[in-house]
Amino acid sequence: MLSVVNADGSTESGSLIDEIVREGARRMLAAALEAEVNQYIAELATETCERGHRLVVRNGHHRSRTVVTAAGPVEVTAPRVNDRRVDDETGERKRFSSKILAPWCRKSPKISEVLPLLYLHGLSPGDFVPALEQFLGGTAGLSPATVTRLTKQWSDDHAAFQTRDLSDRDFVYVWVDGVHPKVRLGQAHSCLPVLLGIRLDGTKELIALAEGWRESTDSWADLLRDCRRRGMRDSELVIGDGAMGLWRALAEAFPAARQQRCWVHKARNVNNCLPKSAQPGATKAMQEIYNAEDRGHAEKAIEMFVKTYGAKLPKAVAKIIDAQEELLAFYDFPAEQWIHLRTTNPIESTFSTVKLHTKVTRGAGSPAAALTMVFKLVESAQARWRAITGAHLVSLVRAGARFENGVLVEREERAA
Repeated sequence: MLSVVNADGSTESGSLIDEIVREGARRMLAAALEAEVNQYIAELATETCERGHRLVVRNGHHRSRTVVTAAGPVEVTAPRVNDRRVDDETGERKRFSSKILAPWCRKSPKISEVLPLLYLHGLSPGDFVPALEQFLGGTAGLSPATVTRLTKQWSDDHAAFQTRDLSDRDFVYVWVDGVHPKVRLGQAHSCLPVLLGIRLDGTKELIALAEGWRESTDSWADLLRDCRRRGMRDSELVIGDGAMGLWRALAEAFPAARQQRCWVHKARNVNNCLPKSAQPGATKAMQEIYNAEDRGHAEKAIEMFVKTYGAKLPKAVAKIIDAQEELLAFYDFPAEQWIHLRTTNPIESTFSTVKLHTKVTRGAGSPAAALTMVFKLVESAQARWRAITGAHLVSLVRAGARFENGVLVEREERAA
């Protein structure tokens, strides 16, 4: 057992240290809950009834309950709020709900984030208790029945996500890509078509995540048509790889959206047509294209690429020439955002973590359950996504502002 030697020569066992850590976690959680309630009441201090009495006041504490945290199970007594305000629309009493620890919650949010990760990694519900008991010091709230209820809730969350109304959102930029995490998807060529968008305020949001077959036109068309039915508008720019199925489906569902090919995927495709000896030089030549200071220099870099490789390697050159307009579309948008707009990296970086934590698991598994687990992992990651660089320019792009080589030229008023 782990022991710590104090200055006076005495020792503290590992179990005592665990108790100290749990007590510290309990006090921190209690302080956070108290601060949250105090702030809530302070913000509504001016809400009074006709007699001048406050409508929102403290009302003692709830019953104590055990909550599983990363430090182990701790006893928590959450403060209670008496909110006598009435919702004008529903006529029901308003209620305070803690964002730190929801009512009757038995696990901290971080513990809940771990559960889908363990499920994706092949752990069955019955294995959660013995697997986590050694780390958390207890199993309160982690029974197989609890995990089963959680997976049902996650499935309901994903179903609601896939049917939510998109008419109240405006996605100015959209990244599209097909992700292939090999986890419980049942078919060797299963694929997850993903849409990720930038809203008017520059923040990122997962738009759609579904299961498809390879990256076929039908899979993309089904997903894009569904987004259109739910109110999604044409974006200003759609960024994706060279999958023909995607672009055919996009032209049908969102014909007004401009297209930008991902340079990372394009560079890989070009190098696949080249001998290894030519790949370093070709990679540097392509970097000269998409890192050029403006469209004119990029076009000159393409001419140089054609001159260098056109005679010997026409297939590689054709991959650049045939998609030249789509590869250089980002030059018509703010220069601050070029680094984001010329690749599908926002999707690649998000799902790299998912790919690292997923694998083909034993048993047949369930494609629906796997898709739900991936959704929960991405939903957790979404809270940490950063806004796009130059976020204040996104609304200008939607309003019709014209950019030449990344610089604002003028604004064109669009018809409503």
